Amino acid sequence: MSDAYGATIAKWTLARRLKELRVASGYTANQVCDQLSWGRGKVGRFEANVWVRPELSDIRDLARVYGADPEELEKLATSARRRAWWREYGEVFENVEFPGFENDASEILVFTPLLVPGLLQTIPYIQALLAVGTRTPDWQERALRARLRRQQILERHDGTAPKFTALITEAALMYRWGDLELRRTQLAHLLKMAERPNVELRLIRFQDGMHPGMATLFHIFRFPGEVEPMVYLENDLAIQGIEHFENVEEHELNILEAALGPADSVEYLNKLMASLE
Repeated sequence: MSDAYGATIAKWTLARRLKELRVASGYTANQVCDQLSWGRGKVGRFEANVWVRPELSDIRDLARVYGADPEELEKLATSARRRAWWREYGEVFENVEFPGFENDASEILVFTPLLVPGLLQTIPYIQALLAVGTRTPDWQERALRARLRRQQILERHDGTAPKFTALITEAALMYRWGDLELRRTQLAHLLKMAERPNVELRLIRFQDGMHPGMATLFHIFRFPGEVEPMVYLENDLAIQGIEHFENVEEHELNILEAALGPADSVEYLNKLMASLE
C-alpha cells in the first residue's frame, strides 16, 4: 500500500473528462454502453466517479468511441489505479474518497468547533474520543491506526505536504478528558505543530462571542491546477461531500475573520496551557 499521491484527483478528473468527451460526441450514456456491449449504467457510474480502479481497456474503448486521443485518458487512468492505503480501511471511512482528497490537497482548511482537528490529535486524545463512541474495540483500534496514517501528510518532505490551516475553538480545548498531563501534552503538541512552516493554527475564543459556522464541521480542500475546491461536512454519523458549495471563499473569509491570527493564537495557547487545571 502507498500514499498514492494524486490518485484520487486523477480518478475524479478522469470521470469528468469522460463525461465532457461523451457530451461533445453527442452520445447518451446508454448509447455508448450499447455500442460497447456494456451493461446499461456502466458509463454513468464512470462519469459519477463510482468506480474503484478504472480498467485501461475500458478507457481505450471509450477513447475510440469518442474519437479522442487515448494518451491523456490512459495517463489519468494509470495514476488512478494506484492502490491507496485507505482502501484497506473501508469500515473506518464510510466516505472512502475523503482521505484521498485530503491526501491530494495542496491546501486544507479545517473547522471542528468542539474537537481538536484529526490531523493534530495525539494518540491519547484519539483514544479518549473513540472510547466515548459505540464502536467495538477492534474498530477503535483500526480507526486509531487510520488517523495516525492520515497525519503523515503533514510530514511529507517531497514538496507535496499541504498548507494546513486549523480553526480551533477554545471550547474544543477545555473539555476534561484523561488526566491533566495528557491534556497539557495535547496542547503542547498543537504548539509544536504550529512551528511547522505548512501548519497554521487560528484560535476562536469564548470572549469574542458567536461566530459563523458554529454548528458546522467542515473541511475545505484545494488542489493544484484547475481542480475546483472540495468541501466536506462532517457529523457523528457521516462525512458528506458537497458537490456545489456556494461562496466557499466568502464562507472561509467570514470564519477566519472571527479567529485570532497565527501569532496571537500561539500566545493564547501558551496561556491556556499555563492555566490548565
